[in-house]
Amino acid sequence: MHKIYPLIEKTDFPEIARGELSTLQVNLGYKCNQRCLHCHVNAGPNRTEMMDKSTVNQVIDFAIKSHIKVVDLTGGAPELNEHFKYMIQALKAEGIHIIDRCNLTILNEKKMTNLANFLAENKVEIIASLPCYSEQNVDAQRGKGVFDVSIKVLLELNSLGYGLNHDLQLNLVYNPQGMVLPTNQSMLEKDYKTFLAEKFNIKFNKLYTITNMPINRFGSMLISKNKFHDYMNLLKSSFSKKAAENVMCKHLISIGHDGYVYDCDFNQMLEIPLSNKKVHISQLTLKSLKDLKIASADHCYGCTAGAGSSCGGSLT
Repeated sequence: MHKIYPLIEKTDFPEIARGELSTLQVNLGYKCNQRCLHCHVNAGPNRTEMMDKSTVNQVIDFAIKSHIKVVDLTGGAPELNEHFKYMIQALKAEGIHIIDRCNLTILNEKKMTNLANFLAENKVEIIASLPCYSEQNVDAQRGKGVFDVSIKVLLELNSLGYGLNHDLQLNLVYNPQGMVLPTNQSMLEKDYKTFLAEKFNIKFNKLYTITNMPINRFGSMLISKNKFHDYMNLLKSSFSKKAAENVMCKHLISIGHDGYVYDCDFNQMLEIPLSNKKVHISQLTLKSLKDLKIASADHCYGCTAGAGSSCGGSLT
């Protein structure tokens, strides 16, 4: 794996002012049942990093004390953390909205029997990875057979009311196949909905388009192909001031599996700590956070290229 940070550390990216914190994005661990080519986490079956219960409780405590509105659970496959259900139940008891960033196929694993029912019972929003509606493209990016399993799980989620009932939000995520910016989100959403409905009778709420970030696995691939600087030039030349005004780090912090805090999930993967200062969630307060600047590097241009990109899709 090539080192990315030395290539992006020196930056002219404009300073971002922090707003009111509303969302915690919590990485429950890097272990995953898949190993996708575009994965900025470098997640996979052989990763062992997992958030322990003590840290989970510290995150829950911060969320409650800070009146957090949304906790966004990610990984790896967050469902593989043994405290996944415990965390959801504790947060839901406080009226906090939960998002599960799900790769779909994890819900088909033998050890995950009835997990989809648990998510539905707790009204957990699912943001599911389906980087294309083409079987060939999905399997090329995520592994042979992934598309068929994903369709099977989407049908199961529909049968539970996901994508049909207002309280059971099912949103899909699209990633480009290579070093290009995402297609127009609203137009692509229509294509997804038409194809999945006509071919499989599958329904979902929204499609989010997310730019491939030039870090970890995808960034290393770009370096291997001598395309890293070309891709960075594309991101920089496509900078959108409007997208920059709406970046997710204004209202979000990312918490690693060990409890240390970052300005966003991408910074976490690059090991750029919160405002360039190592802070643990057990030590963080809203008052101290307010005065901290958001740490940036050239990869931030990935969030502000074209229509913009965030964990909630397009920014413009």
